[in-house]
Amino acid sequence: MLRPFGITFDAMASRCEVRLAAPDEARASAWAQRAIDEVRRIETKYSRYRDDSVVAAINRGAGAAPVTVDAETQALLGYADALWRDSGGRFDATSGVLRRAWDFRRGTVPEDAALDALRPLIGWQDVERDGASVRLPRRGMELDFGGFGKEYAADRAAEALRAAGARHGFVDLGGDIRAIGPQPDGAPWSIAIQDPRDPGGTVAAFALAEGAVCTSGDYERFFERDGVRHCHLLDPRTGRSVRHWRSVTVVAPVAVAAGGYTTIAMLLEADAPAHLERTGLPWLAVGPDGTLLSSPGLG
Repeated sequence: MLRPFGITFDAMASRCEVRLAAPDEARASAWAQRAIDEVRRIETKYSRYRDDSVVAAINRGAGAAPVTVDAETQALLGYADALWRDSGGRFDATSGVLRRAWDFRRGTVPEDAALDALRPLIGWQDVERDGASVRLPRRGMELDFGGFGKEYAADRAAEALRAAGARHGFVDLGGDIRAIGPQPDGAPWSIAIQDPRDPGGTVAAFALAEGAVCTSGDYERFFERDGVRHCHLLDPRTGRSVRHWRSVTVVAPVAVAAGGYTTIAMLLEADAPAHLERTGLPWLAVGPDGTLLSSPGLG
């Protein structure tokens, strides 16, 4: 007889949860710990805030010698390249330098001069990758896996659960969700999508038995000045916040795909629906006036 269990933890600056069905609490805790350990491994390895991370080593070497990286990191660099190409350059893993000009805690809007000084440090197309090494060509450039690191961790955590023996459950890393199987009775999990303007409200719910649901929005980290909302999703061409969609949700087989498409959609602004339709995946977007748009047949 399987029973439901929920194990919460903090990681990647988010409140996280492993929800699963297991024979007993001991088994649930053991399975969940495997997933949690994998999330923490990825956070330790790729966090830009840790001096001992792979990303920190690459950034310290900017303008100097190439840095040797392992196969896992090579694969993530390859995915960053795919996102850059698919987005027409809007999704740029070197655009994290813009945070030097933005202070979302104090709510300060940077001057044009501050952004002008940083834009020359953005340019994924200039990153040098040669087999097992990577080099940022200009001193001051930075690599940041924040645009897909949490989604990658959700996928890896789900696989850790499956390898441990879990067959019914999902991993939720701050709203990035990857399921490994339905509820024990075969019913899918119901994944509610937050209302971008009401923290306690929802705009829709997705039925999920396998795969992933991810959402990007202008409500995750933002401030308002003079009636304008400034969110943490920044266009690398201008250095300014995107302003079109309140949120975009995508359902995909894996979280890195779902999360990548939601972020690209936010960055593409009014051009997002056409791009999302080309993916063939279910999606839902909350427009600038709160209107819901979705893939055909979803509503």
